[in-house]
Amino acid sequence: MFTWITIIIESASAIALIFLVLMHSGRGGGISDLMGGSMGSMAQGSTVVERNLDRITIAVALVFAFATLTLDLRLQ
Repeated sequence: MFTWITIIIESASAIALIFLVLMHSGRGGGISDLMGGSMGSMAQGSTVVERNLDRITIAVALVFAFATLTLDLRLQ
């Protein structure tokens, strides 16, 4: 039961992590430009939206890493 819950958490965090990474603006803008993320600023992480997106991405990455380590230890 615990293993299935961990698998679901890991799968959901993996999908969320892919989506969040795609939201970051690259050199030419990115998907976040379409939603008003960087508003044409050249400095990465300069707006409040970019900083919050960075924080959320780090949090989801930590959840993913924790779920991966938990599954590794559980399934050995």
